[in-house]
Amino acid sequence: MPTNTPAPPPPVEVIRSQDWYGQDVSARRYTRYAFIDVDMTEVTNEGAVFDHCTFRGVRFNVSQHTAAAFTNCTFSHCVFFDTRFTDCKLVGSLFQQCTFSLFQVSGGDWSFVGLPGADLRRASLRSVRMREADLTGARLEDANVTETDLSGAQLHSANFIRCDLRGSDLSSLDPLTAELGRATVSLEQAAVLVTALGLNVA
Repeated sequence: MPTNTPAPPPPVEVIRSQDWYGQDVSARRYTRYAFIDVDMTEVTNEGAVFDHCTFRGVRFNVSQHTAAAFTNCTFSHCVFFDTRFTDCKLVGSLFQQCTFSLFQVSGGDWSFVGLPGADLRRASLRSVRMREADLTGARLEDANVTETDLSGAQLHSANFIRCDLRGSDLSSLDPLTAELGRATVSLEQAAVLVTALGLNVA
């Protein structure tokens, strides 16, 4: 963190090592909470708001989140197995050393999200707004990233091998700095990538 950037304020409350297995947390509101080693397996969440919260070592396995908000949150060493986010808002949130498997996101706003180096192989990201998201070095082999807004996203060294990218905004994708082998794109997207290579489409 730059020396001229003030440290984030401490959490107002710490929730540590609690078992929330199967709970319904819909419509709850948490601001500047820290969740440490909490089991949120099979949690149901419709419309809950988590703002400037920290999640460390939290298990989100088989949990479902609909129209919920996780804004400016930090997720560190969390596990997302068969986790589903539908029409959720995660603007400004950061994921660090998290595990994703059978991860599904449908709709919602994930602009400015930080997922550098994330292993998102076989993930499904459909119709998501991910403007200026940081996907530097992310692994998206065999993923479904369709109808997703990646305008302004950081995609350097990202791996899209065998990824379905149809309908997504690829204007920020430099084909010389990302892996695209056997990825699926539309004709319109192919023209964008060819132009990015400095070639003329006749």
